[in-house]
Amino acid sequence: MAVEGGMKCVKFLLYVLLLAFCACAVGLIAVGVATQLVLNQTMTHGATPSFLLPVVIIAVGAFLFLVAFVGCCGACKENYCLMITFAIFLSLIMLVEVAAAIAGYVFRDKVRSEFNKDFRQQMKNYPKANETASILDKMQKDFKCCGAANYTDWEKIPTMASRVPDSCCVNITNNCGVHFVVKDIHTEGCVEKIAAWLRKNVLVVAAAALGIAFVEILGIVLACCLVKSIRSGYEVM
Repeated sequence: MAVEGGMKCVKFLLYVLLLAFCACAVGLIAVGVATQLVLNQTMTHGATPSFLLPVVIIAVGAFLFLVAFVGCCGACKENYCLMITFAIFLSLIMLVEVAAAIAGYVFRDKVRSEFNKDFRQQMKNYPKANETASILDKMQKDFKCCGAANYTDWEKIPTMASRVPDSCCVNITNNCGVHFVVKDIHTEGCVEKIAAWLRKNVLVVAAAALGIAFVEILGIVLACCLVKSIRSGYEVM
């Protein structure tokens, strides 16, 4: 009876973790979609490591949701094969997450280089593309920056020799960037400002990733306990 009661507790905890997995899956999909939208707005190249990362995040989120469903069915019916499948798939997800984290660290400088290159390319398109202009204006306004490295980058853009976009101004008004005074505009570049923002927030992402990993490890352990009980023939209903 002690074993039976213990396995009932394991099943209850596993159900709670499966709900957590579903929440994590939805969160991962949302983060992946948001990241993809940001990259689509700020970069022009495809099939690069920076563009593959959100795809991996979305795929992991969708797969985690499917694995949680398999685990729920296995725990509910106390099915040995389903629980083994759940434990194996959960282990694979952890490996993919570790690989994605390593890839993100390895390609961090390449991502910054690509962003710098694309930001400068979009600056060249600024005078003739309304969509590009609105994207750059939003970034410069939100991050209180001007240009890629600094505000002087705008001097190299045709038709922008003696002005900067109005979004560079400290107090934004119509045509405030024409014949500007340096003290009235943001002088820092956007590439470094955005990189600093990412470095500041990466600790939050790392903490969330560690939390998810802990939940996944706990899920694997509980699944293995339930598998052992099922294989031993104990009734845990």
